[in-house]
Amino acid sequence: MMYPYLTLEDTTEIVHSQMDENGCVTVYIEKADEKDGFHNASCVLPKYEWKDIFGFTDDEIEEYEKLIKNNAHLILELSQNGGINNASSF
Repeated sequence: MMYPYLTLEDTTEIVHSQMDENGCVTVYIEKADEKDGFHNASCVLPKYEWKDIFGFTDDEIEEYEKLIKNNAHLILELSQNGGINNASSF
């Protein structure tokens, strides 16, 4: 199951998975691109392990990692409660 989390001003979409049995959550980042179709990457929490990076620069990934680190506590909580649309405390 994937849950929406955030849409950035440049239309980048950030969504996350539900927490798996090992306590991991995958955060997916996707941004439309005229030339390539979509740029995408995924980051597995809590290790901040990046995978499947396509189209994003190292600087962009660094900025996304800062954003994810600043929001990890919320993402991890929401991943156990049905996402932001189902969280009763938000």
